[in-house]
Amino acid sequence: MDKMLSWKESRHRKPLLLWGARQVGKTWIMKEFGRLHYENTVYISFYNNSRMRRIFDDDYDVHRIISAIEINLHVTIHPDRSLLIFDEVQSAPRVVEALKYFCEDAPTYHVMAAGSLLGVALHEGISFPVGKVDELHLYPLSFREYLVAQGEERLAAALNDYSNREIRDHSERYKELLKEYYAIGGMPEVVSRFVEDRDFSEARDIQLSIVNQYEGDFGKHVKETELPRIRMVWNALPAQLAKENKKFFFGQIRKGARHKEFETAIQWLVDAGIVYRVNKVTKPAMPLKSYTDFSAFKLFMVDVGLLGAMSELDMESVLTGNDVFTEFKGALSEQYVHQQLISDTGYTPYYYSGDKSTYETDFMIQKGKNVVPLEVKSEVSLKSKSLRVFCEKFKPEKAIRISSADYMDQGWMMNVPLWAVSSI
Repeated sequence: MDKMLSWKESRHRKPLLLWGARQVGKTWIMKEFGRLHYENTVYISFYNNSRMRRIFDDDYDVHRIISAIEINLHVTIHPDRSLLIFDEVQSAPRVVEALKYFCEDAPTYHVMAAGSLLGVALHEGISFPVGKVDELHLYPLSFREYLVAQGEERLAAALNDYSNREIRDHSERYKELLKEYYAIGGMPEVVSRFVEDRDFSEARDIQLSIVNQYEGDFGKHVKETELPRIRMVWNALPAQLAKENKKFFFGQIRKGARHKEFETAIQWLVDAGIVYRVNKVTKPAMPLKSYTDFSAFKLFMVDVGLLGAMSELDMESVLTGNDVFTEFKGALSEQYVHQQLISDTGYTPYYYSGDKSTYETDFMIQKGKNVVPLEVKSEVSLKSKSLRVFCEKFKPEKAIRISSADYMDQGWMMNVPLWAVSSI
């Protein structure tokens, strides 16, 4: 909301494109922003809406388009007092291309656009208006945002600094809420209903419904020849993440499977925003992007709660920490850390591993002028052999272990509590 307000008030405002997977709240936040900050909001969804799509067919004359929308919807669109929302734009390629002309020919109009499968549509030939749009990414609620949703604003505010004494004083409460977040995740509808009813089984039903909606998109938007591969990658994710070495192994999908066979399937899931790829780097040096090894990567899901649902992980196991949970805890913790890094810190995570995997890092980020290795420990056990070997070999200025222990600075390495990842 704050970023949207900055966009609204900017003298250099362009049409705003909102990225995010299905069900993360794009439509809600656009409408709510319009309700709060504009005299009126004109909302158009292009899903199954051929009448509105046809308005964009003739040409990209923005003033004609605005006039046609006003006539069709019986509304008035004021350049500086109305918010014009184009939703599900992956169903209307010409609307995406028209954003360029809104930027060039009608910059005083306030226009937002979003589409759950826009990344997929762009790969299929929609021309993207490069340099003519502002962009924001929407993710499931981070742990910090989950605390706010639970009415724990004070605990959420304390997370601004991982060394804050208040975090240590309330570590047991953080642990309790973090286990809950592992089970519930950050999908807005799941969190909203759980805050209202405190019903874990209802939360799981909603999670499974969202997973089914994602799988339904496979059948609607994928070529028949590619559909089996997408399903195979998708269904393999929980088992891949449960491995100690989380590098994606194609042989676990199907005997003899190769990267080339599944490249398109993986890219489709990434474009849909429901899977994230973390690439390996060949060297832990600046800038990390220059050393990307595209042939080795880990895949993570959009949300830790959906991972638990897909894995059929019993909610009570997560909450009580029994043996079933212990087996899968590392997978949930690494998924959780990835989710916080991309949604709450702005870092692009990579990972690094030596030839013999004696010093693999779970993640690696570029923090200012430093390359920082991150090790994730789901338990309080603080043995960090792999991280120590890495530090002895490459001598990074900083190294971070993320675990369920309190903040601790050991000189060569700093321990940050799992619940404070957002402040790294």
